[in-house]
Amino acid sequence: MKTLIVVLVLVVVAVVLLVSLYNKLVRGRNAVDNAWAQIDVQLRRRHDLVPNLVETVKGYAAHERGTFESVAAARTAAMTATGPAQQAAAESRLTNALKSLFAVAEAYPQLQAGRNFAELQAELSDTENRIAYSRQYYNDAVLTYNNSVQTVPTNIVAGMTGFSTREFFTAPDEERGPVQVRF
Repeated sequence: MKTLIVVLVLVVVAVVLLVSLYNKLVRGRNAVDNAWAQIDVQLRRRHDLVPNLVETVKGYAAHERGTFESVAAARTAAMTATGPAQQAAAESRLTNALKSLFAVAEAYPQLQAGRNFAELQAELSDTENRIAYSRQYYNDAVLTYNNSVQTVPTNIVAGMTGFSTREFFTAPDEERGPVQVRF
């Protein structure tokens, strides 16, 4: 009888442990999904600002059609990208296209002095800061989740229930150098 009670207690402890580890993995996965959603919100905000910025510059520099087209193409690619790696690459191309747009804007002092352009620049700068914070938050959530998926004993439960590691949101190599922003 004592043996049966001991076995029963061990089974209950094992079940509670498995449920606890499974719930930890679910919370981690949900935290990663939430963090990715926050990046997505900020990227959409950025994508919504780009057409207004292009139209403002276009009013002063209508002959810079190639620049406007490259910004539009980069924005479209960024909006349709999926997954951290593809999204990071597309956002890098959009950042480079926006740099070209700002370079065009530098040639027009009246544009730079305009209130609408200044407000759009400030809003874009604020959005870039929010994106950076969201990326950091996402990568922290991925780190915590991946550690859970890869460490003992949680990795056993993760393997049995189909949990796998997630991809970090990393900047492409060309973005890793020092940032130079000129408005």
